[in-house]
Amino acid sequence: MVRSIKNPKKAKRKNKKRDGSSSSSIPTKPTKVWQPGVDNLEEGEELECDPTAYNSLHAFHIGWSCLSFDVVRDSLGLLRTDFPHTAYFVAGTQADKPDWNSIEIFKVSNISGKRRELVPMKTTAGESDMDADNSDSDSDEDSEDEEEGGSAAPVLQLRKVAHSGGVNRIRAMTQNPHICASWSDAGYVQIWDFSTHLNALGESETEVLRGASSVFNQAPLFNFKGHKDEGYAIDWSARVAGRLVTGDCKSCIHLWEPTSGATWNVDATPFTGHTASVEDLQWSPTEDHVFASCSVDGHIAIWDARLGKSPAISFKAHNADVNVLSWNRLASVMLASGSDDGTFSIRDLRLLSPKSEEDKSLVAHFEYHKQPITSIEWSPHEASTLAVSSSDNQLTIWDLSLEKDEEEEAEFKAKTQEQVNAPTDLPPQLLFVHQGQKDLKELHWHAQIPGTIVSTAVDGFNILMPSNIQSTLPSEGA
Repeated sequence: MVRSIKNPKKAKRKNKKRDGSSSSSIPTKPTKVWQPGVDNLEEGEELECDPTAYNSLHAFHIGWSCLSFDVVRDSLGLLRTDFPHTAYFVAGTQADKPDWNSIEIFKVSNISGKRRELVPMKTTAGESDMDADNSDSDSDEDSEDEEEGGSAAPVLQLRKVAHSGGVNRIRAMTQNPHICASWSDAGYVQIWDFSTHLNALGESETEVLRGASSVFNQAPLFNFKGHKDEGYAIDWSARVAGRLVTGDCKSCIHLWEPTSGATWNVDATPFTGHTASVEDLQWSPTEDHVFASCSVDGHIAIWDARLGKSPAISFKAHNADVNVLSWNRLASVMLASGSDDGTFSIRDLRLLSPKSEEDKSLVAHFEYHKQPITSIEWSPHEASTLAVSSSDNQLTIWDLSLEKDEEEEAEFKAKTQEQVNAPTDLPPQLLFVHQGQKDLKELHWHAQIPGTIVSTAVDGFNILMPSNIQSTLPSEGA
C-alpha cells in the first residue's frame, strides 16, 4: 500500500496574557530546562516539538502496533548523507486476534531533512550567536513544510505476509537481509525469505500497488517448534552467515546451524543456566562461537558454544529483570544492558573473571529513566554513543565520552546573556531526549544513514535524526 506520511502534529504552548498589562511590564524569567518525568506542565501549557532540534523527523504507522521491527540492509550505499533518504524494514504486528497478524515488509522513501553541517557555520562579523539562532528559527518558520532534499511527505510502500499469532520479535540476517527470523507468541520460531517482496518494493511504485491491499500467504523456509514456551530472545551472528540463537520464557537457549538447501539444524539440547525467562541474546562481534544472554533472573551470562551447554561466565547484573542487551561492535569489550527498574549499565568485559563472584566489570550505571528499559543499542558509527528507549515514553541518546565542563558551561551562559537554570542532576553524558511516542517498544540505528534512529511504539513509528550528533558523520572524503 502506498500512503503519504504526515509529519507529527506540533503541539503548541499556550501562554496566557495578563489583561491590561504590556509585555514590557512582565519581568523576564530565566530560561528553564523542562525535565520529563520530573517537572509538571502548568495549566494551559502543552509541550511543543522544537523542529530545530532535528535534522529530520517523521512519524507514520502501518496499521496494527508492532512490538518489534528491524532495518533491512540495502544496496543504495554504505554511508548515505544526502537527502532524501530511502529505507527498508520488516516488522511484526500485535493484532487483536491471532489470525489478523502479519509480517510487514515496507519501504519508506523520500525521507526529507536538513543538510547536516560537518563543521558548525561561523557567524559573520557583527552577528552574534543569538542573532544567528534567531535567523535560523525565522527561516524554519517561513518554510515549515519545506525541507532540503525533497518534500516533507515521505512515501510508505507496504507488503504483508500472513502470520498466525503475534510477532514477539523479528530480525533480518546481516549477510542476507532478505532472510528473516521471527518469534511467534504461539511458541515457534520461523525463518522467512522475503526477497520477492523486497525486490517488488525496489521496483516501480505501480507494480507494488497491484498487491498492496492483499495479504500474501507464504510458507516459511523453516519452522522450529522445539521451544517449550514462547520467547523474545533472538539474534543472527554477524560473523557466520545463517548462525542463529533463540531463547524462550522457560530459560532455554537453542543454537541454529545453517545447512545446504536453505534449512537449519537446531540443537535439540538447549543451553541452560538461567533460572527464569531469557529476554535477549547478542552474538559477540569478534568471536564466532561466543554469545551473551540476559534474563528475568537479573543475570547476564556469556556462553562459548564449544565449551558445552553451561555459561562460561554468569553474574548478577541488575536488581530486577534484565530486559535487553547490546554488544558494542566498534568497541567489542563493551556490553550494555537495560533493566525493568529503569536503569541501564555499561560493562567492560575484560574485567570479568569466572573465578570471582564479585562483579568488577561495571564502568557506568545510569538511573535516569523512571520506567522499564525496552530497548538499547550502540551506535554503528560512534563507539561511545548508544540509544535507549523506555516505557516512560522517552528515547534518549547518550555519549559516554562526555564529561561535565564547568568552563564550557560558564562560557555558554555568557553567550546566551542570561541565567540558564539547567538541572544540576542531569548526567553530562545525556545527549538528546526524544518524546512524542506512547509506550516505546524498540529502536534501531540505521547502519547506512549515519545519525538516524527508527523507533516503534504503540502509536506507530518515528524516524529521527537529531541535529546535535553531527560528530558521527564521516568526512566527505570517507
